[in-house]
Amino acid sequence: MKKIGIIGGMSAYSTIDYYRIIIDEYRKIHPGTMAPELVIDSLNHGKMATLITANHWDEVLNELVNSAKNLTKAKADVIIIAANTPHIIFDKLVKKVDVPMISIMEATGKAIQNKKLTKVGLIGTKNTMDADYYSKTLSKMGIEIIVPEEEDKRLIDEIIKKELILNIITEESKRKYIQIMDKLREAGAKGIILGCTEIPMLIKEKDYSLPLFDTTYLHAKAVLDYVLKE
Repeated sequence: MKKIGIIGGMSAYSTIDYYRIIIDEYRKIHPGTMAPELVIDSLNHGKMATLITANHWDEVLNELVNSAKNLTKAKADVIIIAANTPHIIFDKLVKKVDVPMISIMEATGKAIQNKKLTKVGLIGTKNTMDADYYSKTLSKMGIEIIVPEEEDKRLIDEIIKKELILNIITEESKRKYIQIMDKLREAGAKGIILGCTEIPMLIKEKDYSLPLFDTTYLHAKAVLDYVLKE
């Protein structure tokens, strides 16, 4: 079986979830102690967050390219980025990487198609909600994306950066997120993309009445499916 490479560290806690999901899902198929081979290159979250906040995307790209090179040197056959926001430059990155990469947007879009939904809400970092990388990919799949209003974007982003990346989980923040998700439902969303890999730490499927699309799980499962198929 091919080796999985993970560009991680953005944040460390969601990277841990990627690792756990890949192992758990593999053992559902092959019970026992066997596990897929994988390698993680964990980046400095603080440094990456500073570059992204400053919109220094050329430098972000360089960091991601270097990380991918580290993974290919470690014999990774396929690579994923264990975060949503860096996918803003995914199209540029794949052109500089010598092995296949699995897109978090495509993995999420396929799950939405399987539910036969055509309009969904997106919550994530402000960079993700302001950018068009999700809407560009999903529109080709017949899916419309709607995002929260500006003040709600700010609140979602603040909770991610001040709490979730530090593994701080509170009922108050969950309540605020659900209120925002309710607004998206009222605007016509038939499902919600949890478009930051930390958000599934806070919001679980049981917490909401609409279908939730956990990008951490969907992306991790997609790369596992890829290596099992190959």
